[in-house]
Amino acid sequence: MTMDPVETNPDHYRVVFENDRVRVLEYRDQPGDVTTPHRHPDSVMHTLSSFRRRLVSGDASRDVELAAGTTAWLDAQEHHGENIGDSETHVLFVELKEGADPTDASGLLGPG
Repeated sequence: MTMDPVETNPDHYRVVFENDRVRVLEYRDQPGDVTTPHRHPDSVMHTLSSFRRRLVSGDASRDVELAAGTTAWLDAQEHHGENIGDSETHVLFVELKEGADPTDASGLLGPG
């Protein structure tokens, strides 16, 4: 079973750029939208909108609120998410193609 977010959640994720070193994903959702479980490698995240989300991995969950224009490091991880706010989520992820294995993640959810 694939855990690639573009395949598990094609209504929300799309590839906007890719080469042999990085892949850039655009993510969009609406209030109340929930994603299915997926994996992210080490990434840089840039928010294009302000939003509130709940990220869940196994028994752990974390509520995240970020302002538009925030740029943050995202450790490799596996999770699913839910838009718990009242605005659209719009984010760009620059995924590194080398680095930590998301199945060996440190247990962090969301940006570091």
